[in-house]
Amino acid sequence: MTSTALVTNDATALGILATILGFVFYTSSSSHPFWQKFYRFIPALLLCYFLPSLLNTFGVIDGNTSQLYFVASRYLLPACLVLLILSVDLKAILSLGPKALIMFLTGTVGIVIGGPIALLLVSIIEPSLIGVDGPDAVWRGMTTLAGSWIGGGANQAAMKEIYAVGGNIFSVMVTVDVIVANIWMAVLLFMASKAKEIDARTGADTSAIEALKDKVEKYHAENARIPNLRDLMLIVAVGFGITGIAHMAADFLGPFFEANYPWTEDYSLTSKFFWLVVIVTTIGLAMSFSPVRHLEAAGASKVASAFLYILVATIGLHMDVSKVLDTPLYFLVGIIWMLVHAGFMLLVAKLIKAPLFYMAVGSQANVGGAASAPVVAAAFHPALAPVGVLLAVFGYALGTYMAWLCGQLLQLVAA
Repeated sequence: MTSTALVTNDATALGILATILGFVFYTSSSSHPFWQKFYRFIPALLLCYFLPSLLNTFGVIDGNTSQLYFVASRYLLPACLVLLILSVDLKAILSLGPKALIMFLTGTVGIVIGGPIALLLVSIIEPSLIGVDGPDAVWRGMTTLAGSWIGGGANQAAMKEIYAVGGNIFSVMVTVDVIVANIWMAVLLFMASKAKEIDARTGADTSAIEALKDKVEKYHAENARIPNLRDLMLIVAVGFGITGIAHMAADFLGPFFEANYPWTEDYSLTSKFFWLVVIVTTIGLAMSFSPVRHLEAAGASKVASAFLYILVATIGLHMDVSKVLDTPLYFLVGIIWMLVHAGFMLLVAKLIKAPLFYMAVGSQANVGGAASAPVVAAAFHPALAPVGVLLAVFGYALGTYMAWLCGQLLQLVAA
C-alpha cells in the first residue's frame, strides 16, 4: 500500500520523533517561567505521546505504514525490560502486597461487564446494533476488543476465530481499540503526574510504594557513578544480547506450540511476542540476583528509559484522532465501555484505599499489555516498571478465557 504521507522514510520519521523528544526534555527542564507553568499542567511524558499522534492525524507520517513501532516494540522494548528488571528488588515488589493484583483483576472484570453494558446503552440510541447475528454483528466485533483489552494481540486474534468475526466489523473495532485505548493511556499518564494529590485526597496507603522508591534512590545515592564507555557498552550488550536470545527462543517456541499443541493458543503460548516478553522478564529477574545488577549504578535504567520514550513516541504515532468522526457510534460504544472499566476500578480503589499507582498500572496491564504497562508504571517511578510487566504477562494468560466470557454476555445482550 502506497502511503500519501508527507514523510515516508522511516529514518526521517525517527529523526523527527527524536527531535520532538529532545524538545520536550529540553523545555521541561527549562527555568523559563512559561515552560515551568506549561509543564505544571501538561506532563512531559504525555507530550512525548501526544505530539507524534498529531503527525499521524495530519498526514505528516503514516503510523500504519511506518515500521518504527514494530522495531521499537520488538527490539527496544525487550532491551528496555531487561535493563529495568535486572536491578529490581523482587522481595520489595512482593512486599507491595495484594492490592496491585486485586486492582488488576478488578480491571479485568470491569472490561468483561463493561462491554455488554456499553452495547445495551448504545442500542437504546441505535436499536439496529442488536438483534442481528451475521459475521459482521457488532457483538462479535466487540469480542475481539475484549480480547485485546484483557490480554493483547494474540487474544484478540483468538476471539476473531472463536466467534467467527467478519472482516468489516473487525477492522472497525481495531480502529476503536487503538483510539480509545490510547486516549485512556493519555488520561492515565496525566493522572500519574497528579498521583500525590489524588492519593492524599483518597487517603490511600502509599507507604509500600514509597519504601520501594526510597530503597532504589538510596542505592543510587550510594553506588551511582559517571558511566564510562565500557559501562555503556556492557549495558548495550546485556540489553540487546538478552533480546537476541529471547527472539531466538521465541522463534522456536511459538511455532513449536502452534504445530504440536494448538490448544495452547488459549494461553497465548503460540504467540512469539508472548514468549519474547516472558523470556526477557525471566532472564532479567534471574540477573537481578547476580553481579550484573550493579550495571544499574552506571545508569542501566536511564538507557532503558531512553528506549522507553522512543517506544512511547512510536505508540503515539499510531493514534489518529480524526478517525473518531468516521464511525462515531462504535467509538461511543468503546468510550462507554472504557468508562465502565475506569469507574469500576476507581470504586474498588476507593473501597480498599488502593494508591492511584495500582489502579493505573492494573488498568494499563489489561488494556495496553506489556508494550505500555511499564510506560505507565515508569511514569510514577522507573523502579516500578517491572510491576507493570509482571501484571501484563498475567493478563496474557487470562485474556482468552475472560474475553470468551465477555463474548457470551455480549451474545446474550444482542439476542
